[in-house]
Amino acid sequence: MSWYRDEVEEVVRKSGSDPEVGLSHKEAKKRLNQFGPNKLEEGKKTPAFLVFIGQFKDFMVLVLLAATLISGLIGEVIDAITIMFIVLLNGVLGYVQERKAEKSLDALKELSAPQMMVKRDGEWVKIPSAEVVPGDLVRLESGDRIGADIRLIVTNELRVDEASLTGESVPVHKKSQRLEAEELEIGDQENMLFMGTMITQGNGQGVVIGTGMNTEMGKIAHLLQTTETLVTPLQMKLEQLGKMLIAVALLLTALVVVIGLLQGHELNTMFLSGVSLAVAAIPEGLPAIVTVALALGVQRMIKRKGIVRKLPAVETLGCASVVCSDKTGTLTQNKMTVTKLWSGGRYWDVSGTGYEPNGQFEGNGQVVKPDQNRDLAQLLSFGLLCSHAVITERKDDKRFGRSKSRFVLDGDPTEGALVVAALKAGYSKEGLSKQYQVVQEFPFDSTRKMMSVVVKDRSGQRILITKGAPDVIASRTSLMLRQNRSERMSAKGKAELDEAVASMAGQALRTIAIAFRVLAHSESIQSAEEAEKDLTLIGIQAMIDPPRPEVKDSIAECREAGIRTIMITGDHKITAEAIATQLDILPSGGKVVDGQMLSKLSDEELAEGIDQMYVFARVSPKHKLRIVQALQANGHIVAMTGDGVNDAPAIKASNIGIAMGMTGTDVAKEASSLILSDDNFATIKEAIKEGRNIYENIRKFIRYMLASNVGEILVMLFAMILGLPLPLAAIQILWVNLVTDGLPAMALGMDQAEGDVMKRKPRSPNEGVFARGLTWKIISRGFMIGAVTLAAFWLVYQEHDGDLVRAQTIAFLTLVMAQLIHVFDCRSEYSVYHRNPFENLYLVAAVIISTLLMLAVLYIPALQPVFHTVPVSFREWLLVLSLAAIPTVVLGGFQLVKRKK
Repeated sequence: MSWYRDEVEEVVRKSGSDPEVGLSHKEAKKRLNQFGPNKLEEGKKTPAFLVFIGQFKDFMVLVLLAATLISGLIGEVIDAITIMFIVLLNGVLGYVQERKAEKSLDALKELSAPQMMVKRDGEWVKIPSAEVVPGDLVRLESGDRIGADIRLIVTNELRVDEASLTGESVPVHKKSQRLEAEELEIGDQENMLFMGTMITQGNGQGVVIGTGMNTEMGKIAHLLQTTETLVTPLQMKLEQLGKMLIAVALLLTALVVVIGLLQGHELNTMFLSGVSLAVAAIPEGLPAIVTVALALGVQRMIKRKGIVRKLPAVETLGCASVVCSDKTGTLTQNKMTVTKLWSGGRYWDVSGTGYEPNGQFEGNGQVVKPDQNRDLAQLLSFGLLCSHAVITERKDDKRFGRSKSRFVLDGDPTEGALVVAALKAGYSKEGLSKQYQVVQEFPFDSTRKMMSVVVKDRSGQRILITKGAPDVIASRTSLMLRQNRSERMSAKGKAELDEAVASMAGQALRTIAIAFRVLAHSESIQSAEEAEKDLTLIGIQAMIDPPRPEVKDSIAECREAGIRTIMITGDHKITAEAIATQLDILPSGGKVVDGQMLSKLSDEELAEGIDQMYVFARVSPKHKLRIVQALQANGHIVAMTGDGVNDAPAIKASNIGIAMGMTGTDVAKEASSLILSDDNFATIKEAIKEGRNIYENIRKFIRYMLASNVGEILVMLFAMILGLPLPLAAIQILWVNLVTDGLPAMALGMDQAEGDVMKRKPRSPNEGVFARGLTWKIISRGFMIGAVTLAAFWLVYQEHDGDLVRAQTIAFLTLVMAQLIHVFDCRSEYSVYHRNPFENLYLVAAVIISTLLMLAVLYIPALQPVFHTVPVSFREWLLVLSLAAIPTVVLGGFQLVKRKK
């Protein structure tokens, strides 16, 4: 029902209430049974033990369990225990993350007011908000959190902070009169209050028209319950990789075993070799290494003011093609700031942003001192006197690890902007109080659209100071200041004023006019109507929530990286368009769409036209969700930012949800994957860079791991095809798998990003892990590693007249060294010569440790019989290193030449 269109009397009648008595206790109880408690319902929860068991249904986890079984069967108990530990660790991490996601609705419930003042049987009583029912007459005061959807019937200077629900950056002035429009978004329903919002000023009364799930907040709760969390591109690719690897591993292993048996090898020997190859072929360390790579990325993100709640989210950012950003607080500072002044036909620009009282005034390109210009001085000082806001400096703010001073607003953001402008000019309330004393006040009224104070100077002269909407002030003005003197408000002066207001409005500036009147000594003022007449217009202060200074460059970098930025805001269309233009979000031909236009588009029409839409203004929670889904329907990977309750469904539905850490509600944070501790768009750009690097590091690991595994399998397969003895013992295969797949692979996950990572286009979510030539790199390197290992084996076997143990030792050592050299080739998409190997000292250390472990197997007498090894001579070391370097040096050189061509 469109309650906002009804007269007050009709609202009371429809609700079945009584403005004098309210509801009776009996009727309230009846309605409570009918409509249910005023609280948000929970969706059906999965039992905790089923959530935990569900973590082990992933295909790669099943592969790990199979590897555990195989390791146990061949007596590798340590391997089995290690793999099982990895499986359990991944399961616990997944369980914890999934349970955290369920807290979204719990955080939403906390926004309901714990108690409300209602009229029952003619008396005002305070009851739990859960017992409030439709039809209840409620009373509301400043500071109250609204616990239901309410149609106002009486208001007194009532202002409500609806930012968490609508995204509106300033408190909304409320009234009780009916509204004419047939279809209004919730942000424009000025005679309605909504659950979860907060009263910042004034008081009022209203009738409850919606409770529980029938409120606007309830609709959001329903969207949260029914919105599915998407599987990340990385998770999909790893699942595909796992299925492929298990198939290839089983096929090759079966082939090796069959060939070996046909050539007369013993069944027991071939079974152990086949099982060892299966364990080697399946990279059981993959989930662990991926988890480590993501965890390291998380640590780096914390240093960049990004708190990651879900590990895969960092990688998902790497393929984001669209960032849907909230305007207020993310692209802008969420601090109204005076940027332009006008008086008597003259303009001044004001520098400085936020609440810090630092800035200067410029007119005609020259710096101006306000105290040397009467018009400017009066405009600023009188604006300060006619304001209640206070700016205070707070030190030792240690949130998110910071420790520095900051300036904080206490009061209305519009008045705060006037106060800061005056502070920049050197005026403070303490200083002005020595010259002026406030003796009377006429508060702001929505009908008058003005506020006035009467001040007395040191001579006893009383002056009325008024601020308000320029058109209203102008209608009560007879004089205006011009060049330090007062003159009659002529038609020319009125035209200049209108032109100034129109010019500033075109720049999305909010305008406040300041005027005054000197009162006669005998004049007695009893009402605002008597006072606010025959005013002298001083001028206009124009303000805006300014863009963050670093955001424009970040948006440009994202554009270079192929990432489109879309602004979604609850603010008015003209404001959104102006900010988008300043930040270069809105290209030539780009469209600006408001909520009403969006409502008229079908889902198909929205998806068809959304690639030309860059700004969405005056949107509702459902609109935000539709925007995200339309982008996803067009194949985009969407990052959605937000801070309010209204953003939560879209945050959850997006591929990666990003919440604000400083201004964000708990609901938005719980629904998100990433929290920006500094509420800054620039941090998103850093997160995207980190995400791209993490994915590249995972590709490096897969490339290294699989090329090594291919080499291990091929050396055995080639030997059997050629009728040679087995070049590697089963225990040696397992040792190679342990030594070369562990520390070096983990160190690859710590590699720095290549220089051009933010100059590449976003990768397609359909791109396979083996795209961009990775398959060829794996096969070619694996083939070469297998070939040089077999060559080393054959040469030593022939030279030492069939000494199998020595030949196997040399093959074993060659395989390990070839893989440890090859790991440096995996650091670049281009060639081993493209990057300095000492950039990643972790990798250098890992290779050294792996080499030392290999030396222990060769030269410690107690380990030699276990691993079937003998000591290696200096001459044999030269042979091993020469052959081991061939795959990387030769193929790397070929790649370098090809790239130069």
